[in-house]
Amino acid sequence: MDQVKGTIGRWQGAGLMATTLLGTGVFILPQMTIATAGNDALIAWLLLTLAIIPVALVFGRLAGAFPHAAGPAYFVEKAFGRTAGRTIGLIFLLVVPLGALAAILMTFQFVDAMVPISGWSQVVMQLGLLIVLFFLNFRGIHVSAKLQFVLTIAIVSVVVLMFGAGGLNLHKLESISLGTTSDAGLIMAAAGIAFWSFLGIEAMTHLANDFKDPKKDMIPAMMIGIVLVGVVYIACTGLLLLTQVETGTGLAMVTSFDNLLGGYGAQVIGILGIAGGLATVNVYTASVSRLVWSFSCEGILPRYFSSLNRHQVPVRSLFAVLFAMALVIVLTYVSGQELEHLIAWTNGVFVIIYLMAMLAAAKLLSKRYLPLVAMGSLFCIMLGFALGWSMLYAGLMTLVVAPILWWQKNHLSRKQLLQTA
Repeated sequence: MDQVKGTIGRWQGAGLMATTLLGTGVFILPQMTIATAGNDALIAWLLLTLAIIPVALVFGRLAGAFPHAAGPAYFVEKAFGRTAGRTIGLIFLLVVPLGALAAILMTFQFVDAMVPISGWSQVVMQLGLLIVLFFLNFRGIHVSAKLQFVLTIAIVSVVVLMFGAGGLNLHKLESISLGTTSDAGLIMAAAGIAFWSFLGIEAMTHLANDFKDPKKDMIPAMMIGIVLVGVVYIACTGLLLLTQVETGTGLAMVTSFDNLLGGYGAQVIGILGIAGGLATVNVYTASVSRLVWSFSCEGILPRYFSSLNRHQVPVRSLFAVLFAMALVIVLTYVSGQELEHLIAWTNGVFVIIYLMAMLAAAKLLSKRYLPLVAMGSLFCIMLGFALGWSMLYAGLMTLVVAPILWWQKNHLSRKQLLQTA
């Protein structure tokens, strides 16, 4: 197997993590959670940010100790065997085109705020975005890592500027009533939506070999990204509540920007939203192409995808992933699926991936990590309950993939026995 030489450091990794998590959601998800839980959306974001920290620490430790392009699939395989690991890898592989489409649809809400576009014209533009992703990845993830670090600074700067322009103070913060009549069900429902913002933790583990020193830099990069993202999401939610912007229709952050800074919200928020959306899909494209390459090298997928170009990028895998995304874009438009369904189905699959990674960590890491593993596992279980029926999609996908991989393993074992007999 060709080896991948690491090219990115701690701060570039933090930039990748932050823009992956901020991505499309930073200017949309706070609005969606407020529409679900009202003022209690702040509680949902705070609890989610605190709950995701143990998960990030466990993922960071696993990726540092066992760097591999297969990420969680590799961890689960080492802990529970080939069938379990490859099942996790394939359900990730199958859900990423769906999740990437959700991210693209969210991105095009910002495009629509600047230049209204719909129908097949929007589909053509979405397909054009995939071409941009191909060229962003062709020379390696380190190129976009530098760009995404700058983008993270730009997004944070705009949020800070909005706070400064609003002259917000502690007296105004008291106007948000929290906790007196909180509805736990609504808070959990909002957290289920908000979980989309933290999809990307596991994607970083696929890129562990792209770090110069994953054992040293993976955990700091992930923690810097997690804390920064949590603060930004809480800040954006607070901004919308404090400025009392209507969250029912349109992009509330654009209206808030216009109210606080006198205009150009569609342009500023739109450009950052489009760039953030592109960054999110870019990291997932890079991570899943690495997974396809890894599975090809291991014989799970055709050997055709096992080669790397001179920049150590699996171009054939990259092209296959983008082609699958293109098919999903067209099919989703034709079938008329809604964004909320795509987000919920994607979140359900990642709950299973995260939970299995936590259980794998219980076997692979030292006992001192057990409290973190327990907290991470409890978080995944609670989130699964919050998603409710949306978990059915993830369950069905697992039930379909696992028997096929079990049959493949037994078939190959029998074939090898016959050859040696």
